[in-house]
Amino acid sequence: MKPLALIEAAVKKPVFGCQMCGQCVLHSTGMTCPMNCPKTLRNGPCGGVRPDGHCEVKPEMRCVWVKAVERAPRTPWAHELDDIRAPVDNRLWDTSSWANYVTKRDRVVPEGWRVET
Repeated sequence: MKPLALIEAAVKKPVFGCQMCGQCVLHSTGMTCPMNCPKTLRNGPCGGVRPDGHCEVKPEMRCVWVKAVERAPRTPWAHELDDIRAPVDNRLWDTSSWANYVTKRDRVVPEGWRVET
C-alpha cells in the first residue's frame, strides 16, 4: 500500500471495519462498510436477509445492509443510501479511496455497465 492508503487504513479499518476497496461509500451507508458483506455487494441488501436481520451466508453476522439502513438516517447523506453504484472495481483494492475520489478514478465504471436514469 502507498502511504496515503496506509494512513486511510489506519483511520478507517479500526473505527469502521473498512475493507479498503478503494471506492468507499461509508458516508452514504451510515458509516457501515458494504464490503463486509460476504457477497461484497455495493447495492443491497441482496435478498438473503434472514427474518432476524442476519446474513444468509454468515448467520452469526448481522446483515451490513440492515445496519446501513438503520444508521444512514442519522447522517447528512442519508439520501445517498438508495443510489445505484457500479460493481466493485477489484483493481482498486488496497488503494486510497480519498485519492481515487479526488482523481475521479472511483467513478470509472466497467465497459458496458451504466445506470439508466
